Amino acid sequence: QVQLVESGGGLVQAGGSLRLSCAASGRTFGNYHMGWFRQAPGKEREFVSAIILSSGATYYADSVKGRFTISRDNDKNTVYLQMNSLKPEDTAGYYCAARPYYNHGSYYDAAQYANWGQGTQVTVSS
Repeated sequence: QVQLVESGGGLVQAGGSLRLSCAASGRTFGNYHMGWFRQAPGKEREFVSAIILSSGATYYADSVKGRFTISRDNDKNTVYLQMNSLKPEDTAGYYCAARPYYNHGSYYDAAQYANWGQGTQVTVSS
């Protein structure tokens, strides 16, 4: 198991930026594909972004494409989500998730991720 701890959330005005971090410990971080999901009150958890271990390929939900950037630093066992041009509709709890390298399931499917952090709240005011 890998343990995940998110940080970097907060309150920001529309148009502002935040950078979320997800620090991993336990099993080798380099054995996991990583993803970010979010959940707003009363809504389903939704895919935000993913980064694939082997290729480094990145994927984004259409709603955040061009505004958010996912990256990982294997030396620091950390994955980041840089969020720019934030909108009120980005307000949600943001969760980091990990799935083993041998899992080739859909990167946008939350059920494919076995390990989750506790989440960090992002609130964007208008």
